[in-house]
Amino acid sequence: MNTSSPRSSERGFDSAHFRQALSQFATGVTVITTRLADGTFRGLTASSFNSVSLEPPLVLWSLSDKANSLPIFSGNSHYVINVLSAGQEELARLFSRRGLDPFASTDYELSRTGQPILKGVTAWFECHNRSRYPEGDHVIFVGEVEECAVHPQPALIFHGGQFGSTGKSQ
Repeated sequence: MNTSSPRSSERGFDSAHFRQALSQFATGVTVITTRLADGTFRGLTASSFNSVSLEPPLVLWSLSDKANSLPIFSGNSHYVINVLSAGQEELARLFSRRGLDPFASTDYELSRTGQPILKGVTAWFECHNRSRYPEGDHVIFVGEVEECAVHPQPALIFHGGQFGSTGKSQ
């Protein structure tokens, strides 16, 4: 007995409808930051962040396989996942734009390995770039958390194509 359903490409799958359905799931907003070998900082906005494991401490996030920053994050040994607070919507927009240096107008400090940690975030996770898995049109990054911090305050969320807030501190 075959209990599998037809693949999406075999059913004439509607990608726009799929995207609309996904937008109904509220997600946190993060900025992933890293430092290149030449000392330059790079970062991008991502809402695809999730915990994987407590032992060892693992988290994941994903990036389009067409992203210009894919080689940067694939090749670096460490990065920081910054969980944005409710007042950081403009920071989320800034790190999603191309051609700008968002670090020129952003307050940050450096982690013990020299990675940029954005100031004012509700939490951050410094990760060793443990593994990457290509799936569909994205690459899934799994990071082993080496250090993290929490600054309880309302978090920035994204739902239905708009930014919002959790509205309460943890």
